[in-house]
Amino acid sequence: MSEKHAFKSELQQVLNIITHSLYSHKEIFLRELISNASDAIDKIRFNSLQNEALLEGDRDWKIRLSMDKEAGTLTVSDNGIGMDHDAIIDNLGTIAKSGTKAFLESLKAADAAAKPGLIGQFGVGFYSAFMVADTVTVVSRAAGAAQGVKWVSDGLGEFTVEPAERAGRGTDVILHLKEDEKEFLGEHRLRAVVKQFSDFIEHPVVMDVPREGGEASEEPVNSRKALWLRSKVDVTEEEHNAFYQQITGDFDAPAKVIHYAAEGALEFRALLYIPKRKSWELQFAEPKVGPKLYINRVQIMDNCEALLPPYLRFVKGVVDCSDLPLNVSRETLQHNPILDRIQKSLVKNVFQALADLRTSDPETYATFFKELGPLLKEGLARDFANREQIADLLLFESTATEPGRTLTLAQYVEAMPEGQKDIFYLAGEDRAVLEHAPALEAYRRRGWDVLLLTDPIDAFVFPGIPDYKGTALKAADRNQPDLEPEEKKKADEDLGTFGPLLAALKDRITGIKDVRLTRRLTESASCLTADEDAMDPHMERLLQKLGQGGMGGPQERILELNPEHPVVKGLLDIFRKDPADPRLEAYGLLLHDQALLAEGSRLADPTAFVKRLNDLLVKGI
Repeated sequence: MSEKHAFKSELQQVLNIITHSLYSHKEIFLRELISNASDAIDKIRFNSLQNEALLEGDRDWKIRLSMDKEAGTLTVSDNGIGMDHDAIIDNLGTIAKSGTKAFLESLKAADAAAKPGLIGQFGVGFYSAFMVADTVTVVSRAAGAAQGVKWVSDGLGEFTVEPAERAGRGTDVILHLKEDEKEFLGEHRLRAVVKQFSDFIEHPVVMDVPREGGEASEEPVNSRKALWLRSKVDVTEEEHNAFYQQITGDFDAPAKVIHYAAEGALEFRALLYIPKRKSWELQFAEPKVGPKLYINRVQIMDNCEALLPPYLRFVKGVVDCSDLPLNVSRETLQHNPILDRIQKSLVKNVFQALADLRTSDPETYATFFKELGPLLKEGLARDFANREQIADLLLFESTATEPGRTLTLAQYVEAMPEGQKDIFYLAGEDRAVLEHAPALEAYRRRGWDVLLLTDPIDAFVFPGIPDYKGTALKAADRNQPDLEPEEKKKADEDLGTFGPLLAALKDRITGIKDVRLTRRLTESASCLTADEDAMDPHMERLLQKLGQGGMGGPQERILELNPEHPVVKGLLDIFRKDPADPRLEAYGLLLHDQALLAEGSRLADPTAFVKRLNDLLVKGI
């Protein structure tokens, strides 16, 4: 006899939330129903440990998908614990009344190792079926019961319950699909959804696929190969490569595999991959941050941003944790300190894996760093807690390395000669230009190495890094080695000799902050510098290219002259003969412009430069 019942909650309001707000993608319904079916199987397996008769000889665990295109129905079946009359009313007649949650509460005193891992802890996943179905029928038979029960509802406030026949224990959830949701009767559509969300659950998901002649054949849908749940030593390189390609689309093998299980107060499993090169997504699409998040083999999020910082967005893989609290839709994680602890563990292991790769396979690491090093450098500005670990992983070309060869900061510091106290660097667009920069002449004279920074991001992050493990980092073009006593004495003498000329040039050359003598130059006549706290000139050039130059135009620079250079000495002779000689301004501007060209900057007025140069050539000829 059929019984009519009203839901014990304002179902229409709750279903409206579920349908329109709770889940962002309607195909989630299949994940929820498969998860419920998996939970039901886990329950019977657990209960059978005390009462094996419940199994009734049926140990062939399966979750079955059946399509009936004529009837317009999709059925999800299992041979799990099943429900009797009271259970089906209690579990399906009350919104947010979760049988799984109640079951877990009853297991609190049980042995932790024997507890099944269940995820349906909120009691609303089942109702996601109404996103795609206008009527849902549930036929279930509880383990040990002689008769089944049928539950039917259109989700509009009432449901009916009546006795029903079912061959064995378990549950059939029959969805009478809406007209515009018949896509879920398609074999390929269902396979894709299972592959995305339920590919790695423990129990086999099979599909009854209609074939010619009216017969339906049973075909497996999920792979069940959750590599992260297996021991690290039991997974082959071929299996890692295949799984990496599956989740990334990268046909190359990963540069490094990170596979471990965290145990203790916080338990989770991680399987992460570090690529060799920059992916298509990182080059041309909006990059997604974070690994896939699973809970007991069921995918909850495709990219969990809370598990890795943005600068490690090149790391791909899976994290599976049963202890994370989810919101009611399972799609968004609630804020919880567990997330921070997992992230710290993942970041630590990524750093260790990169350090191991750098040591064990320098060529592969060099390839990785050339492609993905700029992303890693973002962490220098964003992740202060891990700045030192990130700095340890960086590679640099320098004046002491051959083109294409690199060294680490640790190697740089170890090779510093006696008397050098700081790490010096010079940022620019091209090594060939940097190598000939006048700013390097003083360091070359002393035999000091200088890092050559050619990544665009270098100019943005390195000025904000004060030191590496206590050794200061300084820009070579805004600092210079301390002068020896003899050099300092000569500098003081030169200042008295050239002082009036410097003052005259400062008055006649617009757009500069000051004109000074320098002992940093040994070959060039002039160079441009900036105060130590000023914006890096290379960064200023980059910002100008991006149309983000500072207000009021470029910052004023300092023109430094080499008092030992014949040109500068010649200017002094001209000034002594006639302080009003117009050549002083023309030659001063030429020295300014050649300093700009030498550092790789563009001239503000190339035409004026060419004219002054031609005038000089004519007089020479």
